[in-house]
Amino acid sequence: MTRSSKPAPPIEPGPVDVSLAATLVGLIAFGVVMVYSASAVYASNMFGNGSHFLVRQTVFGLLAFAALAVFSHVKVDWIRASTYPVLLLAVLLMLAVALGLGRSAGGATRWLAIGPVNVQPAELAKLAMIMWLAHSLAKKAHRVRTFSVGFLPHVIVAVLLMLLCLAQPDFGSAVMIALLTFVVLFAAGARAGYLLGGVLLALPIGYAAIASSPYRMRRIQAFLEPFEHRQGAGYQITESLMSFGSGGWTGVGLGDGRQKLLFLPEAHTDFISAIVGEELGFIGIALLCGAFAWVVFRGLRASWRVQDEYAGYLAAGMTLFIGLQAFTNLAVAMGLLPTKGLALPFVSYGGSSLVVNAAAAGMILNVSRFGVSARREATEAPRRRAGRRGLQPARGGAR
Repeated sequence: MTRSSKPAPPIEPGPVDVSLAATLVGLIAFGVVMVYSASAVYASNMFGNGSHFLVRQTVFGLLAFAALAVFSHVKVDWIRASTYPVLLLAVLLMLAVALGLGRSAGGATRWLAIGPVNVQPAELAKLAMIMWLAHSLAKKAHRVRTFSVGFLPHVIVAVLLMLLCLAQPDFGSAVMIALLTFVVLFAAGARAGYLLGGVLLALPIGYAAIASSPYRMRRIQAFLEPFEHRQGAGYQITESLMSFGSGGWTGVGLGDGRQKLLFLPEAHTDFISAIVGEELGFIGIALLCGAFAWVVFRGLRASWRVQDEYAGYLAAGMTLFIGLQAFTNLAVAMGLLPTKGLALPFVSYGGSSLVVNAAAAGMILNVSRFGVSARREATEAPRRRAGRRGLQPARGGAR
């Protein structure tokens, strides 16, 4: 994504991308429905109330709608001005978790308890990283192809956040931050040689991180031979595959899935797409994938059409943030990638993920208001209206 460093003249914002906004609202609403379907039996057994997760996800959904509305209309300059405070807050929260002040579950400490709500700082860290990359790369546009200015500082910040993720441990979030940094640097025009060198350096480090952890090695083993480890490390993925397989073309019906009856672990969080596949079938999964593909297409389109470097990088980064999460989650549930603890954006249960993704989507909608189409609409709309009245727009005053 190569852009001129000369700032474009300011233009009046147009309307948000309506089709993108409708898709995002639909995904959030769909998520509330699917969380209830996937969690009712589990919630009844755990809390004696089948609506436990429904109530909480509904509240999170309302907060997500608010975040979507606010970030789609707040001034882009204000978003940029908040870059360093958001990054500092993310680092401090990640440090608090790494120092053992968070809540532990499943052998990892990834959450901070704030009243009745558990917040996952790693979600905020991903958002903060994209905001900082967009700000820094736009500021250094004329030197983005240099090593000391355009490449190294961004890698250092990314490595810092990745180390804080690994301290929890949260290998999936560390990998996601690395991927986001790579794609945003690539979009900004960083030298391919530096990016390739970074990948070649990261590969043995990633291999060592996996090989040194028995837990991660069991996940790799389960990925390669899930049914051979049906009662052990491969249990979750085999149950997920059974969910998809039993759904057929049209599914068994919304609410009628069987794998959520305490067979499939994390049915309302990381593996909610398997419940979608079982209850709504191949058609339901295809529509869900189509919705995410549409979000990615419209987001990248908005980033390409906008006339400001910072806004373009911001929209591209936020779009890929949502798209990579969706792809990874769906691929894991279908056995195409080793198991990782990543939520399905807008659909999985969880307040931190839902609100952060809604904020990211709101920024994409915000950028969509300032594209080439907005400029064209501002100049051509008066002429079209005048043409419909059989008049010509005034030029230079009365004669």
